Amino acid sequence: MSAATEVTTCRSCGGGRPRPFLSLGSTPVANRLVRADALDAVDPTFPLGVGFCERCALVQLTHVLPADEIFDQDYPYFSSFTDMLVRHSEKNAVDLIESCGLGPDSLVVEVASNDGYLLKAFVERGIPVLGIEPTPGPAAAARQVGVPTREEFFGAEVARRLVDEGLRADVIIANNVMAHVPDLNSFVEGFSILLKDDGVLSIENPGVGALLDHTEFDTIYHEHFCYFSTIAVDALLRRHGLELIGVTEFPELHGGTLRWRAAKAAAVGTSAAVDASVGRVLAAERAAGLDSYDRYAGFGAEVGELQDQLRALLTDLKAKGATIAAYGAAAKGATMVNSTGIDTRLIDFVVDRNTHKQGKYVPGARLPILPAEAVLERQPDYLLLLAWNVKNEIMTQQAEYAARGGAFIVPVPRPVII
Repeated sequence: MSAATEVTTCRSCGGGRPRPFLSLGSTPVANRLVRADALDAVDPTFPLGVGFCERCALVQLTHVLPADEIFDQDYPYFSSFTDMLVRHSEKNAVDLIESCGLGPDSLVVEVASNDGYLLKAFVERGIPVLGIEPTPGPAAAARQVGVPTREEFFGAEVARRLVDEGLRADVIIANNVMAHVPDLNSFVEGFSILLKDDGVLSIENPGVGALLDHTEFDTIYHEHFCYFSTIAVDALLRRHGLELIGVTEFPELHGGTLRWRAAKAAAVGTSAAVDASVGRVLAAERAAGLDSYDRYAGFGAEVGELQDQLRALLTDLKAKGATIAAYGAAAKGATMVNSTGIDTRLIDFVVDRNTHKQGKYVPGARLPILPAEAVLERQPDYLLLLAWNVKNEIMTQQAEYAARGGAFIVPVPRPVII
């Protein structure tokens, strides 16, 4: 695997070196799960920290790995295993169909379409789609459910090729992907190229304000190059002839998600109108200090305090003879356990519904990943919710576990036992 490269210029505006405010040490690549036949190998680790661009307010990693080292042939994330996300996405599709007047002559393009979980809602309603997904497993799964998918990384070059083929998008969707993009400017330029003059761009990503407010440090990993405020997104879009026309907040989705709708700047005031939400959210973020380093400066201490509390809680429970398992072999879980010093001495195993992860091990901590049914089969005293962002869904699924006396540990924003 390649070495990590130190970031010396902002990947959005090209300004100076991002000013560091949090280091999580050196950790493995979060989604590089370990196979049972590779347990003797040592997991390579890389610096994991974030900094703030004082010119455009973008929060970003201080060291990065090449994208093809992270999103490899074994990339294990499949969106369809998260029920809440599927429901949210279908509602998003219905809203776009109605608000944009989409029909059989329209084209919806989703970048990072994963296993087709969102686009199939359009397909079922007779609206043409195209998915662009660089990882082989999810791309193949999308095709199996009838979603045409091209297996490549999106950027300006791909967008030009699609336009040369006669394709232009009425709607482009980019959900939970912009943080994963090393070349932000090529990525957003691609939107501007591919979008019709009166088209709509819809982007979703967890907001950096929620990350700070709820101490969501575990959402930081090598796969996430950037962490966005509306302030930073606004500057990025404007650089490529796009303008925000709406912002929607989803406090319960992925710990606090923002949906940014945008259109070509030339269309604003004619075919596209700017919703009052844009000015409201920008003003709220500035009032919260998200455009100033001062807001970020004390975050490292807050993270250290949370980690100390969680480690002490687990250590105390274990010393009293309790059995502890975890739920969710997601990337955030790998960051949580590895940066906090949690391993098999404190956690017996982790469960996950994703069949592509079962039978493997969390990198670094080497926690074995079992099917969700193992919770009832083994009935641990406590279940640490590493996937705390879907805690309500998990606790509903595991009602029988709780009825038998099991308790849940929610680690963020502060460790609590439920």
